Amino acid sequence: MRAALESCATAMAIVDRALTLRELNQGLRDWLGGGTRHRRGEALALLDAMPPRLTEAAERALTEERRIWLRDGRLRTAIGDRAADLALTPLDADTLLLEVQPVAGELVGLRLSESLRGFAHEVKGPLAGMRGAAQLLQRRVDEAELAELAGLVVGEVDRLAALADSLLETGTKRHARPVNIHELVERVAALVASMPDAPRIRRDYDPSLPPIAADADRLQQACLNLARNAAEAGARTLTVRTRVEHGVRIGGRGLNHALRVDFADDGRGVPAELADTLFEPLVSGRADGTGLGLALAREIAREHGGDLGYASRPGATVFTLLLPLGDAEERLS
Repeated sequence: MRAALESCATAMAIVDRALTLRELNQGLRDWLGGGTRHRRGEALALLDAMPPRLTEAAERALTEERRIWLRDGRLRTAIGDRAADLALTPLDADTLLLEVQPVAGELVGLRLSESLRGFAHEVKGPLAGMRGAAQLLQRRVDEAELAELAGLVVGEVDRLAALADSLLETGTKRHARPVNIHELVERVAALVASMPDAPRIRRDYDPSLPPIAADADRLQQACLNLARNAAEAGARTLTVRTRVEHGVRIGGRGLNHALRVDFADDGRGVPAELADTLFEPLVSGRADGTGLGLALAREIAREHGGDLGYASRPGATVFTLLLPLGDAEERLS
């Protein structure tokens, strides 16, 4: 049975009479995410983001001895809840086959992931050339300010190369380390300041915030995308505010404390027609936009167990990044 499952491209699992996951194929493990985490032996109910729909459908399939379709289901994954059509088919009196069919938007996301991996592969060569040129420039310039800018280029090239490597690695468990959010935001501010027509950045920090458990490169990318979004919306001022938020719900779970990072700008705001799809891949309010920046920022937030939201009107837009506050030595999935 295991060999048969692994030969199928469709995401599948075997579920027993006790509604426990007995086997998951690679397609389903990839779709659920979580790196090397083993889900075999877990209760089916733990996957259900809309309980008790999934377990009720499984019980019906076993009782009525027929295939049951669960349209517009939602499963809990390592990057948040994901939508799918689910089929539960009895194989015998005590065993079910669970099939997961991603909905149209999910299929777009999967194709996008493949495209991003292809891009990551192609971009590594030019990045190496840029790094060599920046290092050479750094050694030859006499002005300290120019040498510092060349060093900034080297640092960013290294970070982009690491991000490219992470896109090429599938199923890899990320390790969180203690990160000072203010140091990270200051690096972002230095990068934004070098952009043409960069907004003036105001700081409103809570100095009592503890370090958070994060993949620093990924989290910096999310914050940089949010700051760039403000600049590209014509903002003249960008205010970065950090606070502790109490009694927060993220992804259906309650947290006593969370880190809130607000990126508030005075730009054009989010077009009304994009209000419901702003975080979807390939959605952009600019003709020359890729539609990847905000989608990636939300994905990174969810990788860290957090989320990203916004409120907007012309002249006043706030993107809010929420991240759990906890043990800074915890590991990311």
